Amino acid sequence: MTAAGGTISLLAGTVVLRLTLTGAYRRYVRVGMWPWLLAAGLAIVVLGTATLVTAVRHGPAEDAHGHGRRGEQRVGWLLLAPIAALLLVAPPPLGAYGVGRGAAVDVRAGAEGFGFGRLDPGDEPVPMTLLEFGQRSVDRDGVSFNGVAVRLTGFVAGAEHHGFLLARYEIACCAADAVPVVIRVVGVPGPAPPNDRWVTVTGLFRPGGGTTPWLAATAVAEVPAPRDPYE
Repeated sequence: MTAAGGTISLLAGTVVLRLTLTGAYRRYVRVGMWPWLLAAGLAIVVLGTATLVTAVRHGPAEDAHGHGRRGEQRVGWLLLAPIAALLLVAPPPLGAYGVGRGAAVDVRAGAEGFGFGRLDPGDEPVPMTLLEFGQRSVDRDGVSFNGVAVRLTGFVAGAEHHGFLLARYEIACCAADAVPVVIRVVGVPGPAPPNDRWVTVTGLFRPGGGTTPWLAATAVAEVPAPRDPYE
């Protein structure tokens, strides 16, 4: 490999380490992949450093006619630009733009076997993922909610009349396979929060939502984006 190749490997490994150590990797992959990313980043840094040192010591490679491969090296250096950019600015997590532009989680799938127990009334709303809320809404027409208030956290994915869409992505491995879970929040006084703003919504299940379950809001509070944006 050339000096360009070694430098590219070194910077690529540095990007992986930066995303891992700062926690920004949670925007792209499952939290449990942290040890593997750390190991991969260290291995790439070591490989890139060794390659760069070897290339500097031995100078540019020459072909059979004694010509240096400088043209190829110049092309290789162009690959540094996108990698260097990632060192400065990490892409944001998936947001409202992708909601409604592709597949979404079908909460009705497997509805016959959900069998949720009834929620117990209490003084505090029950915290719940958007996926569980959607599954409960189609399980025996939402009987398991038992009139109990719930609390959901997600990002705003579109304003509607007296309400908005609340969404959060489900991922199996990484952001490439992300699919949104969408809830329709209704009964919101005043304007809806801006798109991509994270909010915690407290409210009650309202029947009749169909494929997009309804949550009748009693309170909407803007909150900081969670460290793990996916369910």
